[in-house]
Amino acid sequence: MEKQELAEITAKHPCYSFDAHHKFARMHLPVAPICNISCNYCNRKYDCVNESRPGVTSEVLTPALSLEKFIRVKAEIPQLSVVGIAGPGDALANWEAVTSSIQLIKAESPDMIFCLSTNGLMLPHYGQDIIDLGIQHVTVTVNCLESAIGAKIYHHIHYLGKYYVGENAAELLIGNQLQGIKLLADNGILVKVNIVMIKGINDEHIPAVVKKVKSLGALMTNIMPLIPAPGSVFQNFPQTSIKEINALRDLCQTDIPQMLHCQQCRADAIGLLAEDQSHRFRSPKPESMKKCNLLARVYKIAVTSKI
Repeated sequence: MEKQELAEITAKHPCYSFDAHHKFARMHLPVAPICNISCNYCNRKYDCVNESRPGVTSEVLTPALSLEKFIRVKAEIPQLSVVGIAGPGDALANWEAVTSSIQLIKAESPDMIFCLSTNGLMLPHYGQDIIDLGIQHVTVTVNCLESAIGAKIYHHIHYLGKYYVGENAAELLIGNQLQGIKLLADNGILVKVNIVMIKGINDEHIPAVVKKVKSLGALMTNIMPLIPAPGSVFQNFPQTSIKEINALRDLCQTDIPQMLHCQQCRADAIGLLAEDQSHRFRSPKPESMKKCNLLARVYKIAVTSKI
């Protein structure tokens, strides 16, 4: 894709363009229920419809249902420009469903912009697939570069059939994240890096993260406040203040452009960034949630039994 064409597409992406977030809408497809890492700040409470934070959704869709919902949303929100996949688990841990959903919607609406968010663990394995699928924007969450810090943020990872904990888990995750970012950026994919600022753990380390991902070709970073999710390991941590976030963004702005308008959206968010309309499009009886919650319980039991 030519740089000019990619720039025109990005100008319609509300997460990558500050001006676009007032004009263009996005739709997150919750087709990825399984996650392959455990973050200490995360509690993916799927059916909490009144919460607005990453990992939360009121339903999980199959590829066929995601196409049906897209058609309805597109008809009612004509300024819809982006379809993204941001969970409620990890896009690359559910790659078959993600691929099918994108292919179905692309056949229905070839001009739609597609993006996805990932923790990056499987990027070296699926990076070329992302490129071949025509996804132009990828967000990778990178919270640190040092395994000792990562061991405080991540409880475990599940990678190629094995479970890893502590610094071994963090080292694998970080290495794959950095390798994947470079692979995507070298092939013209616009990479945004999300960083969760956790006071006393990674806050002083974040400028180093920003410099590193810039060197790998990332387009921008998005420093986000910790949201102490009830039921998570970090539930009693203080929420990072916007003053602290802005101070760090200002510091890092000299290295790479910063996203200043992030809403830390739900996995089923719909509409303008600041005007989520997902409640208008929820299924009356989200039967898929039963399967989603069952998968989550089975996965948790499997993890507990192996670590």
